[in-house]
Amino acid sequence: MDPAARVSHARKASCLPRVIPVPLVPLPTGTGTGTATEHGVITRWGSIGEFEKGAKAGLMAEEESPLRRALTFNARAKRTARSHRRRSAVADILHHLHQTTLSIAVSSSPATDTVSRRGVFSRRYYGSIEMLPQVEQDGLENGRRFRVENGDSLGEKEEMFGSPSTPVLENPENQTRWYFKYFLGKLHQNYVGSDQERSPIFLSVVLSEGAGDRCVPHYRAILWRRTGAQKISLPYMANKPMTVKQILSNFPGMDRLDKGPREIFSPDIQKDLLLLEEQEGSVNFKFGVVYAKEGQTTDDEMLSNEKGSHDFHRFLDLLGERIRLKGWDKYRGGLDVKGDMTGKESVYTVYAGHEVMFHVSTMLPHSKDNPQQLERKRHIGNDIVNVIFTDDPTALDSFNPNCIKSQFTHVFAIVSSDSSGWRVAVYCDECVPLFGPSLPCPPVFNDPHTFREFLLVKLINGEKATFNTPTFSQKRERTLDMLIRDLYQEHVQDTKGSNMLNRRALSDVVEAPGRRREETRAVEMVRVGQAYKLEAIVRGLAPTSMATAGPFKPSPWEPLCVYPDFPQDIICGDSWSQKNRMVLSTEFGTFLIEDGLSHRLIFDKSVQIRQLDVVEQHGILLIRAGDRGRDSKIHVFRLSEFDAEAGGDTLPKTRSHSKERKLERTRGCHIYSLTRPGGSHLRMCAAIGRRLVVMQWKHSAAWTAWCPASDTDTVDGFVFVKELTASEVPSFVTIVEGATGCGDWALCCALRHNFELISAEGASRILSVETSNKPHLVAALDLREDEEPELLLCYNNTCHFQKLMDESMASTAFDFHWNSVPTAVVCAFPYVIAFTSDTMEIRLIINGNLVHTMVMPNLNLISSKNDIFFATTAPEFFSTRTERIHFDGKTDKDDKNNSPPASPHSAPLSASPEAKPMRIYKIPLSTLSGTTVATCERRCPSPAEPDLVPAPPSGDANFLTVDSSRALSRSCSSSPTPGHVPCLPGMGINK
Repeated sequence: MDPAARVSHARKASCLPRVIPVPLVPLPTGTGTGTATEHGVITRWGSIGEFEKGAKAGLMAEEESPLRRALTFNARAKRTARSHRRRSAVADILHHLHQTTLSIAVSSSPATDTVSRRGVFSRRYYGSIEMLPQVEQDGLENGRRFRVENGDSLGEKEEMFGSPSTPVLENPENQTRWYFKYFLGKLHQNYVGSDQERSPIFLSVVLSEGAGDRCVPHYRAILWRRTGAQKISLPYMANKPMTVKQILSNFPGMDRLDKGPREIFSPDIQKDLLLLEEQEGSVNFKFGVVYAKEGQTTDDEMLSNEKGSHDFHRFLDLLGERIRLKGWDKYRGGLDVKGDMTGKESVYTVYAGHEVMFHVSTMLPHSKDNPQQLERKRHIGNDIVNVIFTDDPTALDSFNPNCIKSQFTHVFAIVSSDSSGWRVAVYCDECVPLFGPSLPCPPVFNDPHTFREFLLVKLINGEKATFNTPTFSQKRERTLDMLIRDLYQEHVQDTKGSNMLNRRALSDVVEAPGRRREETRAVEMVRVGQAYKLEAIVRGLAPTSMATAGPFKPSPWEPLCVYPDFPQDIICGDSWSQKNRMVLSTEFGTFLIEDGLSHRLIFDKSVQIRQLDVVEQHGILLIRAGDRGRDSKIHVFRLSEFDAEAGGDTLPKTRSHSKERKLERTRGCHIYSLTRPGGSHLRMCAAIGRRLVVMQWKHSAAWTAWCPASDTDTVDGFVFVKELTASEVPSFVTIVEGATGCGDWALCCALRHNFELISAEGASRILSVETSNKPHLVAALDLREDEEPELLLCYNNTCHFQKLMDESMASTAFDFHWNSVPTAVVCAFPYVIAFTSDTMEIRLIINGNLVHTMVMPNLNLISSKNDIFFATTAPEFFSTRTERIHFDGKTDKDDKNNSPPASPHSAPLSASPEAKPMRIYKIPLSTLSGTTVATCERRCPSPAEPDLVPAPPSGDANFLTVDSSRALSRSCSSSPTPGHVPCLPGMGINK
């Protein structure tokens, strides 16, 4: 085994203590043995931690030098040199231990493979940086740095994790093009002004309440600046509407303006703002496809090929359908469709509403007199992404992107075919941000459908990522600056003397025009906007279609219904995964939900539980009961007490039972936190005002897994460790394990305006939050990047990666922003998910790119320990409202509660609060990671809105066909997202 594989096994073993309970194992002779006393028995056993220390000590030099320098040296040469080294005994032990513990883990937990992902991620999954040689025109040899993904980098070799992501489009236009989707053709307000630097800005605000948007009224706002568009969603309160200045203050740096913005009344401003939004990128794409024979290494040789091989034509048939260019009326990708000036045929396809035209080198005009083939270079050299198909499988490792002389192409996908399937390697310029999906290991695809989807998604995401490189971002910024300044000069004069509306609340402007002049303006705004929307759709430049060609696959975040009609609002809860159960606390008591059975009361309402955790590792249930104050305490119960199959009591427990199980030193506890599931030891921190009481379960996870019958304690199982003091009363606490420089563990406390990191020795430092607004601290997630402890600090709508060894809180290139301020944040590599009261926003953790947003009313995260469980109002009780325009001049005073009227589409029972049951869903971590496909056996009457619609191609009817079932609801109709409600007559397009 070469050292790279040896380090791979070492990293697997180093992850195990934090992932799954592992029994103690006998140490071989010659390794560091130790004695452990447990229940009076002295044996010679070694924990996984001892192996971990030995592995780190034995591989320290190798891990600290060549592997850590893999980002700056040629990794290919190092791999060749390391392949001749001998495999060490430590690696053999780790490999044996890895196989042993995996077999135990499979039997102990159904989600072991996905639990290992929780909080662990690595950007090395997406390749390593290599310096590749380049010969300049003057003959001097220079170098250009590329990120290489070929399934052979250290992160890609982690067989334990496999491929960390499934093919999903990043920043999909149907969810990022806000102005087209939520503003254009609808009644909204546009404003013009200047920021603190006197740079012109535009602001668009809409009050959304339609069923196709969300199920509760809220504001959507877009701030247009030369650096790009910033978006935010804000809650709407009928009794406290927001003014324009208040909405602006939620954007960074916009809380202190000398002058408020002026409203623009011209409906034609919609066309200009739509043009600004289109600068974010194209909806359709064009990619180059170059055929390379075996031994060809220069672009002149590759572009001189007049015909391709049999495998190359098979590859083209896989990509799309062959179309006749002359008379082609769809997206043409810069090719001539009138006189065959750019060839007679090309390859075209559709994926998720994106039209894709391929510039195939063998189909473009060929010139025998021009060895450089300038006509072919004119198209392929100007494509941001190129696919190189080669007949030589070894070229995937030896390919040098510098052979393609183009400063415009940033991403190269190298493809070959052999008896094992399709092989892929991806080379991209160093400045291109990380993008998914990551390559599997090995990078071989046996299924043509899977390969086609992966390649198309990789190409589309690669082009989007390239637009954020300095070359393209600077050009886009200059274009936006010029457009915004021209618009500012055009509209700033028209708004003078007509700024009275800015003194009124925005809801007054939107909901109650009041005057005939404003009524006419509102109707004209909608009419003109809908005309522009229709024009964009006809031109094929609108993100309205989700059509795709090829077989259908459900989304990895598809929710599955696990309980259709829970009658109460949920305060807190947790999953009991080994028994397919859930424990849910409500105001009327605490219930146990069992799969296939109804809910059963286990605590009556005399025990008001505000926080609970099911710790399956040790078979205990932790609850925090009582109101905040001295009556609040932590109690410990055995799970077997609630398991009727194990002889547990079926009668609900009362307050007298909880008094017997109260944990000492926790009186007055207002919040507590636990270490992540799968750690070597269970630790708990109870916050009592400023006091932080740290306790630890006396049995290790390894011992409990080895001797479960001996772990039967309740309150006696917790041992006091230490008491620390926070600077202020924390709102939540996170325990960080293995905190480098902070001891074995550390505490991250959320204070009023910043975070505080307290080490196990008591040393404290403040992590100040950089925001112009009042910070609202949301979460602090304990992560591991390449096994280095790290925190993901979430405040307002910002997520910041904080290295524990870094003293500063300065923003980094990896910070990202949510569209709404979340109430909870969950990490499930490769995704990070934010929950609000009515939305679930899913982003990639490696780059913060949006991949999906789900809309649900009364959304409540229950548990994210293993699978992600949440509750929402049952979809048949959604209040579906459509956008309305008042023509009767009614003001807010006439509407007592200032709330939209009930829709005729709403169910009659929705008027009664008791008739709105909560439906509980789960998102399996295995589907998020792409290891399995979600299925649902419970049928729930909730029609879902399909993501993809049929798009039959005009040519080949064999492979590129659309499954007819795609037009129907999926996952047993269990999705909590509502379907579309038909537009009201006269309202026009409402997409």
